Amino acid sequence: MKNSNLIRSVVPLVIILVAVVAAVIMIGSRKPPEQVPVEIPAFLVDAKPANSEPVNFIVTSQGNVVPRNKTSLSAQVSGQLVSLSPQFIVGGTFKKGDVLATLEQDDYRTDVKLAEAELAQAQAALEEEIARGKVAEQEWRSVSSVAPPELGLRKPQLAKEQANVKAAEAKLERAKRNLARTRIRAPYNGIVVERNIDLGQFVTSGTPIGTVYSTDTAEVRLPITDSDLMFIDIAGQSSEGAPVSLRATVGGMTRTWEGKLVRSEGVLDTGSRVVYAIVEVSDPYNLAATHAAPLRFGQFVEAQVTSRQQENLMVLPRSLLRLDNTVLVVNDNREIEIKPVEVARTTASHVYLAGGIDEGSLVVTSAVPNPYNGMKVRLPGDDPVLSEEAESDKASDTDAVPSDASDGGR
Repeated sequence: MKNSNLIRSVVPLVIILVAVVAAVIMIGSRKPPEQVPVEIPAFLVDAKPANSEPVNFIVTSQGNVVPRNKTSLSAQVSGQLVSLSPQFIVGGTFKKGDVLATLEQDDYRTDVKLAEAELAQAQAALEEEIARGKVAEQEWRSVSSVAPPELGLRKPQLAKEQANVKAAEAKLERAKRNLARTRIRAPYNGIVVERNIDLGQFVTSGTPIGTVYSTDTAEVRLPITDSDLMFIDIAGQSSEGAPVSLRATVGGMTRTWEGKLVRSEGVLDTGSRVVYAIVEVSDPYNLAATHAAPLRFGQFVEAQVTSRQQENLMVLPRSLLRLDNTVLVVNDNREIEIKPVEVARTTASHVYLAGGIDEGSLVVTSAVPNPYNGMKVRLPGDDPVLSEEAESDKASDTDAVPSDASDGGR
């Protein structure tokens, strides 16, 4: 009975001991799992060759229409206003030389008659003195063979009468000018902006009578940034000027006018840091019927200045330019190169490069997370080349195979 109980208690222990020994043997004899390198293909990117092309830039700006000439008319003589031209009203147009207002002329006509009378008297006195001189010369020669003195020939008296004639002529000219100044004439083709006088009013010399603007040529003052100024090159333009297209909404309709860029003010504005360029528009009020609608003074217009010079620049989508003014390029080894570029101009959709990349360089057009110089990439159609990490892992595994084989040989 005792032996039976002993067997029953020992058998489980033996079984457990055998199982533990078997487990230890199995664990010790287990081979490590084969390590297979993970093949990670190189990053796939899209790229396109960059080629230079001739570019004409259009510089946009805006400004107000102003007259090239604006004049405050003043009376040059005094008098009562006796007549006004029907065109001499606010908004009225006139031509050069038109009489806008007339002052009373009676006193000035009288001054002309007095000046004419004084001139006639001076001329008569001069003729009389000339005759006296001839008589004096004949009398002198009849009594003496010696050359007569100037006083004897009455030359001083002759010079005095000649001076009196010149003074009378000058007085007559001034009287005629004053008479002509009673008619206030238009200095150019223009439009009346303001009138300060009316019929029956007495005006004195220097009294402002109104303000007029020239309608031959209008100007638009456009602010141009320094970066845009390099493309329109105002100083190098021909006498014709660069073409400018002006646009504005008039009466609910979009109107356009053509002008030319003629000059700049030549001074950089210290507040806005811009240079103001001047655009001229001929016949803005369409008095010669050269265009559809008048371009009125004070009108706000948008302007597009077309550059006359063509430049060969690389044109890329704006999204390809990185914040540090670099672009991603794929070299012949299918590696990323980060290229600093010289940006000539940027717009909302394009960037224009003046340098930094070569003609035909493959510029990456797709997004690349965390790019760096030497990063392996592939293009559509390339074999799936391994990335640097995968290649290094595969190389280390290849180096380990001969070592295992030599150990097995031993």
